[in-house]
Amino acid sequence: MKPDSPRVLILHQSPPADGATAWRESDAGVVGEVRAVENALASLGLAYRTVGAPRLCEVPGTLASAPEEVVFNLVESFAESDADACSIPALCRAFGKACTGSDTPCLVLTLDKWQTKAVLQAAGLVCPPGIRVEIGDAVGVADLPQGPYIVKPVNADASEGIDAASVVASSGRALSAAVRRVHDRLRQAALVEQFIAGRELYVSCVEGSGGSPEILPIAEIDFSAFPPDLPRIVDYAAKWLPGSFEYGHTPNIIPAPLTAGQMRLIRDQALTAWRATGCRGYARVDFRMSGQGRPYILEVNANPDVSPEAGFAAALTAAKIPFTKFVEACLRDAISRNGAVASSGRPCRKRARAAEKKGPGPFFTIRESRPRDRDTILAFMAATGFFRPDEMLIAQEVLDEALAKGPSGPYQSFVADEGGRPVGWVCFGPTACTLGTFDIYWIGVSPDQQGRGVGAGLMVHTEDLIVRQGGRLAVVETSGRAVYDPTRSFYSKLGYHEAARIADFYAAGDAKVICTKTLAPAQ
Repeated sequence: MKPDSPRVLILHQSPPADGATAWRESDAGVVGEVRAVENALASLGLAYRTVGAPRLCEVPGTLASAPEEVVFNLVESFAESDADACSIPALCRAFGKACTGSDTPCLVLTLDKWQTKAVLQAAGLVCPPGIRVEIGDAVGVADLPQGPYIVKPVNADASEGIDAASVVASSGRALSAAVRRVHDRLRQAALVEQFIAGRELYVSCVEGSGGSPEILPIAEIDFSAFPPDLPRIVDYAAKWLPGSFEYGHTPNIIPAPLTAGQMRLIRDQALTAWRATGCRGYARVDFRMSGQGRPYILEVNANPDVSPEAGFAAALTAAKIPFTKFVEACLRDAISRNGAVASSGRPCRKRARAAEKKGPGPFFTIRESRPRDRDTILAFMAATGFFRPDEMLIAQEVLDEALAKGPSGPYQSFVADEGGRPVGWVCFGPTACTLGTFDIYWIGVSPDQQGRGVGAGLMVHTEDLIVRQGGRLAVVETSGRAVYDPTRSFYSKLGYHEAARIADFYAAGDAKVICTKTLAPAQ
């Protein structure tokens, strides 16, 4: 990169100073990643600084005072909560900084193995059959094929909570015990999946120019040294405990010995998984292949370990991509994608100027949303800056259900499309226990397209569909805070009137404002 390129802040998790929360081997593994990225940035001649944060609450202060324009995000988890790490990209955006890797909606999704499975299956991909068992619930496998089964925590990364005892031959006491162990030790729901007894394959992906991922050589885990009584899985010990048998006997084979047809199928499925879950920058897709040669996707790791000892770095080597070039590509992608900084550190206005040059008049069409729209919708909804991370999680869940169930489900989802790119989104549906009342749950417009009639066009389209479906009353809810004044003004201009206001609903001093519009006379 050029000498005037932006400065880089390497952000990673660090052990809590009070020692109250255990520092796991998987957490300590970030040290190798940090050193590798530091060496690469030094080779590139870039100014950088490394900061460790033990908790999410310390990150805003770090970002607020940081002079760096780009954050190289190496936060994979926090000792108190793995889920907190998902908020890092959103915080970076809030403080005007570009951030490497996948965005917050993707990280939130892929941390949840159950939700990820639903999204992948909705995209036409094959995953092992599974059930989710909440804490305190009994295990019911009536909807699953016969064992063996593998039991995993639903919301955990780095093989946390997985060992040889996680694989059980059949339903019964052993399976119930494996589920209870997840409930008791990790205090979260358990995922029970059919165990695919076969080969384990990893597909590493790096975002290339134009946003399309490059699929690196496929890797296979060599279990040939495992005794017959040891499950052939990459568990916590295999990843993080150097003195264990599993750690020393799970080498990578790159490229994996596959037929041309198998290789093409797995590459295509990895690409589809990348797009369906909204990965950016770099990611890894994990597969099991049955004895009949059928691939099953286990999970998508949107923030994989990139330390020199990890499989991702091995895939880079097999692809003849120097680690320094990989780091450089991550930085370029972050800057280009976020559009947040230029080399001077000033906000990039190219897209805003481009929007200003476009003349008035219709420039978009409205259509039903599709699975491939998902990452774009969530990205521009987050970019509006109106929604907290927990609110974005709800938006993601609503959108996922709309995409999975289509018009037959409770949510109807449409986008404003400009040249194949969604620039606006609306989601609505009939209100339960009413006759003819519809809720408009979500509406948002990409920041670079606001003020051009996209939102109004989506609302007119929505109201027309509501009337066609026998609706008579449309309801929208918004916040009473001052920052939402333009939103309430927008609804008012479209004929919506404030029907109710509930003080302190969203938070202290943050009222819920309910606005309604009569679309058709009551029958």
